[in-house]
Order: sequence, then structure tokens, then C-alpha cells
Amino acid sequence: MTQQYTAQQPLPKVLWALLFGNFVIGTGVMIVPGTLNVISQSMSVSVAVAGQLISAGALLMCIGAPLFASVVAGWDRRRLLAMAMLWYAVFHAVCAVMPDFASLLIVRVITMISPAIFTPQAAACISLLVPEQQRGRAITFVFLGWSVASVLGMPIGTYLGGTLGWRSAFWLVAVLSVISAVWVWRSMPSGVKPPAMSRAAWAATLQSPALMTCVLVTTLYAAGQFVLFAYLAPYYKASLYISALELSVLFMWFGAFGLLGNIWMSRHVDRLGAPRMVWMGLCGMIISLLIWPLGTTLMLAFAVVLPWALGGFATNSAQQARLVGLAPALASGSVSLNTSAMYAGQAIGAAVGGLLINAGHMNDLHWYGLAGLLLALVASHWATYLAKKTPPARADQTY
Repeated sequence: MTQQYTAQQPLPKVLWALLFGNFVIGTGVMIVPGTLNVISQSMSVSVAVAGQLISAGALLMCIGAPLFASVVAGWDRRRLLAMAMLWYAVFHAVCAVMPDFASLLIVRVITMISPAIFTPQAAACISLLVPEQQRGRAITFVFLGWSVASVLGMPIGTYLGGTLGWRSAFWLVAVLSVISAVWVWRSMPSGVKPPAMSRAAWAATLQSPALMTCVLVTTLYAAGQFVLFAYLAPYYKASLYISALELSVLFMWFGAFGLLGNIWMSRHVDRLGAPRMVWMGLCGMIISLLIWPLGTTLMLAFAVVLPWALGGFATNSAQQARLVGLAPALASGSVSLNTSAMYAGQAIGAAVGGLLINAGHMNDLHWYGLAGLLLALVASHWATYLAKKTPPARADQTY
């Protein structure tokens, strides 16, 4: 199934469909943080309670990513990815008509089955669509969709939610999901089936010190970010009294530089190496949280979030490329576990942030986030050391 391309030639057009799919997935995941104030007011619950939509959904994605990787192992990826986007469409529409918070929470959790499937399985099938010399570039290209979601999807959803109500933002995601499903179905070749992960393969993945330390890195930096990121909307409303339009512009600014950082990383990851890219991204996020107290005006807030924006999404993409590079034969399992770790970190971070807000410590969220990022930086260095000491897994050892 692998097409013959050189490293200098354009990537296959099917990757654009996968990029758009990740854009829609990312928009749907981030639509709740962007509309958290409006959901809280509409449903007559506190911001911390509304934040359970983030932590509960992330928990489902955390458990679901590796679980579904085994369940759907033999499925044709054309059918699987298109069905995942249709599921996303249907349940975002159902979310939009829920009458109370309890029912919304249940449906939102069910909706998050799609991200648990689409993102890791789109990444896992890339090795069958491009040659090895394009693999890092292709993976980071597909993950640009999340950056585009932050620069377009989340700000537009935030603005719609602030002006027309949060339900309109959910309807937007439903429509985009239908478009994505059609595009994937028309673009993805039939018969793309990454090798099923055997018990031996899962054992090799779970017993690999380098791979599992990389997964730990993802958990730590995701938790560090989401202590604050999950509550940016109420934080800025409380501290800077910004309007829905100003908040959407701030998110767009964040997303624009997230996209630039990801594009730059995508172009240089194969030359500089994924571990170095992860280190650079973590340092950017750490700088932002260190200087966070300086963001006392809207213009200063724009400056403070800039290093975080440049590093945040680029780090996610670099981590995926890092795992695939460490053990290509185990990519289906390691990428699923990494996706699980990302969502586990989001659930942990959102839960910790909610507890801190309930305790009256909203202004201290960045310090707790900084602690998670510093731990991630240490773990990343350790993962690089372990990768040098551990021979890469071979396909004949695992399948």
C-alpha cells in the first residue's frame, strides 16, 4: 500500500483529509474550554462543575484510545475513520439539544469516543501511506489539524458561543464532522489496515522503558497545560474582564502562533530530531508560565502566551513522531497510549484546576501548571537517555 515518494516530493493528498479530520476533532475537543463561561451560565452551574465536561471527556478518551486500538485492529481505515467522524457529527448535534447539565455531561462523554479513535488511528496508518523518509514530516503534517483548530475552530466557536449561545458552536462542529467524514471516505484508499497489535506487541510496548517514559512526558505536560488552559475563559473574564470578542481574538492569536510553531517543527523535525523538538516546545511553555503574572493587561496577555503557543501544539506532534521513530513496529500501540496519556493529562489538569478554583486559588493555576511542565522536561531528558541505551524493537520480535 505504500506509495513511492522521495523525501523532497509532495505528500499524498489523502493526508489533507486526515489533517482536516484532526482539525474537526481538535475543534470539538476545545469547544468546551472556549465556551465554558456560557455553558456555566446557561446550565446554572459553577465554572468548576462545568469543567467536568473537560475532565470526564478526557478520561473517556484516555481509556478509549488503547482499548479501541485493539478492538478496531483489523478494520479498514477508510471505513473506520469515516464512521468516527459521523459519530462525532451525530453526538455533537445531540449535545446541542440537551436540556440540562447532567444529560449534557453523559452525551459529551459518549461523543469523545471519536477522538479516542480518529487521532491515534490516523497516525498509525501513515506508515502505510508514505515511505520511511517522509514519516516524521507526514505525521507532524497531519497533526497540524490541531493547530488549525486552535487558530480557527476554537476562536470561531468561542465567538459563536459568546454571541449566539454555546449550542450554536456545537452545531458548527456537527456540520464540519459530516464534511470530514465525506472527505475521508472519498480520499482514503481501501485496504489500509495497519498490522494488528498482538499480545507480544503490547507487552513489548508496555515493557519498553523509552516508550513508556515518553508516554509519561505527554501525561505531565498535558496536565501542566490544562490546569490553566481548561479555565482560560473564566480566568481572563475574572482577571481582565474581557468580552467574548476579545477572548476569541486572544484564542486566535494563541492558535496562530501554535500553527506557526507546528509548521516550523514539521519542516525541521526529520533534520533536528523529535527529542530536540520536544525539548524546545517544553521550554516555550515553561517560559510562558514563569512570566504569567506579567499579563496584567490584554496586550501583555498576548505577549505572555506567545512562547506557550509556539511550543504547545508542536510538542504534541513531535511526541508522536518521536514514538514512531523509536519503534515503528509498535507505532499503533505506542501512539494510542500516547493519545491516552495526553487525554489523561487533560483530565488530571482540568480536575486539579477545578479544585484550585473551588479553593479560591484561580490566580495560582499557572504555578501548578509550571510544576507539571518542569517534571515533563526532566522526564523527556530521561527518555532520550533510555532510547540510546535500548535497542529499537524489530517487527519480527512483536508480530
